[in-house]
Amino acid sequence: MELGLYLVAALVGGLLAGAVRLPPLVGYLAAGFALGALGAREPDGLEQIAELGVVLLLFAIGLKFDVRTLLRREIWLTTSVHLVLSTAVGAGFLGLLAVLAPVFVPGEPLGGLALVGFALSFSSTVLVVKVLEDRSDATSLYGRIAVGLLVLQDIAAVVFMALAGGEVPSPWALALVLLVPASRVLHRIWDRIGHGELQALFGVTAAVALGWGLFEAVGVHGELGALVMGVLLAKHPGASELSRSLMTFKDLMLVAFFLQIGLHGRPGLDEVLLAVALLAVLPFQVGFYAVLLWAMRLRRRTSFLAALVLANFSEFGIIVAAVGSSAGLLDERWVVVVSLAVALSFGVSALVNRRGVELATRMVRLLPHHSTYELHPDDRLVDVGHADALVLGLGRIGAATYTRLRDEYGLAVVGVEHDPARVEDLTVEGYEVLRADATDVEFWGRVERAGSIQVVVLAMPFHNANLIALARLHAAGFTGRVAAVARYDDDVAELRRHGADAVFHLYGSAGTALADHAAEVLLERDAPGQAAGPDEGVGPSRD
Repeated sequence: MELGLYLVAALVGGLLAGAVRLPPLVGYLAAGFALGALGAREPDGLEQIAELGVVLLLFAIGLKFDVRTLLRREIWLTTSVHLVLSTAVGAGFLGLLAVLAPVFVPGEPLGGLALVGFALSFSSTVLVVKVLEDRSDATSLYGRIAVGLLVLQDIAAVVFMALAGGEVPSPWALALVLLVPASRVLHRIWDRIGHGELQALFGVTAAVALGWGLFEAVGVHGELGALVMGVLLAKHPGASELSRSLMTFKDLMLVAFFLQIGLHGRPGLDEVLLAVALLAVLPFQVGFYAVLLWAMRLRRRTSFLAALVLANFSEFGIIVAAVGSSAGLLDERWVVVVSLAVALSFGVSALVNRRGVELATRMVRLLPHHSTYELHPDDRLVDVGHADALVLGLGRIGAATYTRLRDEYGLAVVGVEHDPARVEDLTVEGYEVLRADATDVEFWGRVERAGSIQVVVLAMPFHNANLIALARLHAAGFTGRVAAVARYDDDVAELRRHGADAVFHLYGSAGTALADHAAEVLLERDAPGQAAGPDEGVGPSRD
């Protein structure tokens, strides 16, 4: 009965949030706080479901993540400096509040204030990745940078928890390095699994049993283990398919996570006001992110997009506060305050990022402009001015389209593909390919001299990706022709409704092509002078 109550509350909250054009997660958070205020008891199993959702989310992040990103200066240096600055600002703000309004911060030592500032210096991995996925920007430059920053922040939080009285890792934790060679065995097992529910079960087992389970068993944070397992399996060709197959399962479980945020104690008026006051720290954190990334020679727009998506506190902050409280470093009331501040920051971040792209565009004037030669190599302008045709997505269909446009019609063609391994292979084969995500608004902002392009082909395997790219094209002022690929009749209609000039129905056209091939084979067999073999012919005898 209690579980049903929570499901209804989450559904109603999500519907109400959607009615006022807010992300559903804001409604889930509101539902959790409403139930907590009414004294509803947390149902058995909710915490486990929430944790499983986070584990699958981090595993899915790992499946898309390139660990080499962490070695980039814009990741490790930005993370390190940001943690120091944010902790200092948080502690300073609370210290000022202790002087101006001592009733809110009564007699808290400087070390305790610094610990709260540290707890609020992280951004939420769960929320940020959710926002990036909703925008289809998880593989964009600013998305990859944001995820890299989050991973290092999570590692810093795990290290703190181990040092500050949390569970000390067992000596057996060193044996976790054996997962690296063991991942080769997992790749071979995966090769034999195929598709469908068995592949999804393999993913859940790898994330929960091998990632979360093994790491927890040796005293290391299990969520970090899920992320590591995802990274170890990321190079498998089926990684993207596995991530998609886990998506619905993962999203449903994350509802429990957002509901649970509202159940960390019943705050009084003082705690609520203090949590609201702590939101004043967020603009400083956004500013630090933007300035630091800009200093790493990223474009102003890229820097602000990453900064805005990171404009929230982290669920890890709640864990850090709880560990600090259990170790006697903080009063227990701070766990409630930090929990409420995290939840409120989720709502603020959802509101901000609903129009994050527009805000980033307006905020660029706040920082000086970098010259093209000063920019980070991954963030420089992309010159496609010489091309007649642009093919977005170079899978089998896209590569075949590229070849035919180039060889049969004599067009100058440029392909766009986000998979680095695929880009490398195609470049060796003589294709001109740009490594980029065509659904990324930043890509279209970086495209230079595109006036000569006559036709764009949307050949990405996902209908939603093609729709987003089509919208980006129109927003960029493209006036040429657009052709697209679709699998289903309603997808064909939707693409045409949104402005595609021609849509290739994959299954319907495949049937036509198969009939043509069958007819060609029949004509070749019946051609004059061609002798039939002894077993040929299935109809009545011609004798």
